Amino acid sequence: MKADTHPDYHTIKVVMTDGTVFETRSTWGKEGDTMTLDIDPLAHPAWTGGRGTMLDTGGQVARFNKRFGGGLTLRK
Repeated sequence: MKADTHPDYHTIKVVMTDGTVFETRSTWGKEGDTMTLDIDPLAHPAWTGGRGTMLDTGGQVARFNKRFGGGLTLRK
């Protein structure tokens, strides 16, 4: 096996959005570093079931609706 082909796998601390801290092993950062999350399963609408807001930057939504009629329906 080749030497020095795998990254360093070490223990870090992860801080969730609610302040909860836990330790895990990762290749991110250095031994003992702390990763602070901005988005996690406690806050992200994909996991919480909340409705996201759509930001219309530069009229993107208006152009889409004009082009396709805004009648997009999703089927289950």
